[in-house]
Amino acid sequence: MLMPDHESKTDTDNASKHNQKSRRDFLKKLGTLSLAGITAEQLGAVSTVRADQAVLPHIKFGKYSLSRLVCGANPFNGGSHLSVFVNQQMKEYYTTEQILKTLRRCQEVGINCWQSGKKNYELYRRFVDEGGKMHYLSIGSEPAEIKEIVNAGGIGIAHHGEVTDRLFKAGQLDKIHDYLKRVRDAGIMVGVSTHMPDVIEAIEDKGWDVDFYMACVYERHRSAADLEKLLGQAPIPVGEVYLPNDPPRMFKVIRQTTRTCLAFKILAAGRLSDRKAWVEKAFRETFESIKPNDGVIVGIYDRYSDQPAENAEYTRRFSKWA
Repeated sequence: MLMPDHESKTDTDNASKHNQKSRRDFLKKLGTLSLAGITAEQLGAVSTVRADQAVLPHIKFGKYSLSRLVCGANPFNGGSHLSVFVNQQMKEYYTTEQILKTLRRCQEVGINCWQSGKKNYELYRRFVDEGGKMHYLSIGSEPAEIKEIVNAGGIGIAHHGEVTDRLFKAGQLDKIHDYLKRVRDAGIMVGVSTHMPDVIEAIEDKGWDVDFYMACVYERHRSAADLEKLLGQAPIPVGEVYLPNDPPRMFKVIRQTTRTCLAFKILAAGRLSDRKAWVEKAFRETFESIKPNDGVIVGIYDRYSDQPAENAEYTRRFSKWA
């Protein structure tokens, strides 16, 4: 009988012996510490980040310096883009205290920016008041929220991608121009978020005053008619479809603009998280395909592993300093 993922029984036994040895080595390093005083969390920890490991490649972002890995917010807010069941699990796990704990872990491993929206700016303020030192990059589309985000310490706002794309498809992209001007007047970085390469090309052609783009590497919200043309049929239900030919299209546009781009959903909203090799491949191909002054935004769900440290290690391995 084949083992899961086609591993042999010998491979599985070897992996088990290796894990047991690693655990014994870990316990030896504890020295004279009493086992009674060690928590299960400490026993399960896979990495104590040294000072030299906590440094990530950075990019210039206006007057700021951002780590090329930015922490996303969808898992914090229960937005898995997978199913209502995963959404519920994320909401259950990510209490206010857990979000703050995860952000502190991100800071420990070298991530110095959190990308979120208006619903989290008060939590960001609390994080800073409690000693946190990460930047806050927001998305938005309502002029009234600009001042609130600035007051919370936000360093930039990107026009919300869902709204951007909806207006673009309706031939009304120019409607976001006034919002971008208001963000500029507020004295922070001006951006546009989108899931469509065509949007970036259109804004570049218009010559708008924009500092950065948030670029989803998958065009995930195609209509049933669009999917019929591409696939010959549409899935049931017509939801989020992630196609492997999408990232190269977005990467091409990212390379064509001189403006900083922050690529997001590089793991296809968690669909590429099932295997370590897939995650590694996504990080490697993304950093190979974007410019030296670009970065990535990755949502973190650290319920089962130390994802901040894991993602930071991929970033150190595959990216360079701008």
